[in-house]
Amino acid sequence: LRAATAALDAAEERLAAAADMLDSARGQAAPRFSEAVSKNMARMEMSGAEIECRIERLDRSQWTKSGPSAVEFMYRPGHGMQARPLARIASGGEVSRVMLAIKVVLGETDAIDTLVFDEVDAGVGGSTAVALAEVLADLAKTHQVIVVTHLAQVAVRGDSHYVVKKSVSSEGAPVTVLSSISGDDRVAEIARMLSGDATDVSIAHAREMLLKQNS
Repeated sequence: LRAATAALDAAEERLAAAADMLDSARGQAAPRFSEAVSKNMARMEMSGAEIECRIERLDRSQWTKSGPSAVEFMYRPGHGMQARPLARIASGGEVSRVMLAIKVVLGETDAIDTLVFDEVDAGVGGSTAVALAEVLADLAKTHQVIVVTHLAQVAVRGDSHYVVKKSVSSEGAPVTVLSSISGDDRVAEIARMLSGDATDVSIAHAREMLLKQNS
């Protein structure tokens, strides 16, 4: 029993030392990480908004394999405003863009090959949509990126374009069809995304947008 108790005490000392090292490393990395994420948020027209990392040491009984501390993202919507928990105060669109900024910063260090974004552009449009599309394109340099979108500004940046259609089979069961499109079919789809229909004006605009991305 004495031997087991001594071994346990020695293991606790090693664990505490490792925990201190982890907290120290996180404390040093947190400001750099926060600054890099905030810069990418500014690219998506969230100028003035910032992200911070709060690291709070937990009681020994609450330690997990993730470490001895709780790490929480704090969100400041603008200069001079108080930072509050991101999960509580940010809108869906803000959370999506913050998450995208984080993924870009972690791009070359994570072990994830494929990222799927389901309507990450929800609640954005105009120049913000263009900026978000540029960030997604940057992320695609280090990952395979699959984006479900309703925005033409995002769709034109894809190397491949698929259309998802839902219908009902003859037996009454729901059916989802995924079709790859290119050439004139892609132009027509981009035009439909722009105006709801493939008119001469929207088709011309779609061709212009695609040509600009390929030039």
